[in-house]
Amino acid sequence: MKVVVIRHCKENLKKCSMSHLHGHEGFTFLKARDGFAFDATGHVLLEIGAPPISPSDAGLPILLLDSTWALLPKLRSKISGTPILRSIPEGVKTAYPRISKLYKDPSAGLATVEALYAALKFSGISRPEILRGWHFAEDFLKINGWGSDIESLKSS
Repeated sequence: MKVVVIRHCKENLKKCSMSHLHGHEGFTFLKARDGFAFDATGHVLLEIGAPPISPSDAGLPILLLDSTWALLPKLRSKISGTPILRSIPEGVKTAYPRISKLYKDPSAGLATVEALYAALKFSGISRPEILRGWHFAEDFLKINGWGSDIESLKSS
């Protein structure tokens, strides 16, 4: 599994759902500062409204953009090339408590680690260990009907 995470330079690391995955094999974390650019050709890039991810996408590198929804367009503008645009199928709900007083988050929005877990799940790859260490992991699995993965999360 190859996952590239590009974080907006203003993203609050204390609130980051992916921080527990730093240093894990297969993960590359990049910070998008001024002048940053990334050629995403061949990477699956998750975007709301794109075709749903499926088992035919299994094994492709995944590109995740880690940012608040308000900063996402600026971060997205730093991506070039021809990524493979995919979305998480409808109905997946976030367990992350949203508290923005300035912006309305999209109803299909997920925390970055939730999006990664769901992308893998819908592409046929079970990796509950990526949720280990994330405070809302069990809630996320329960509200989406994946409670059977909780035991794997604890033992994997």
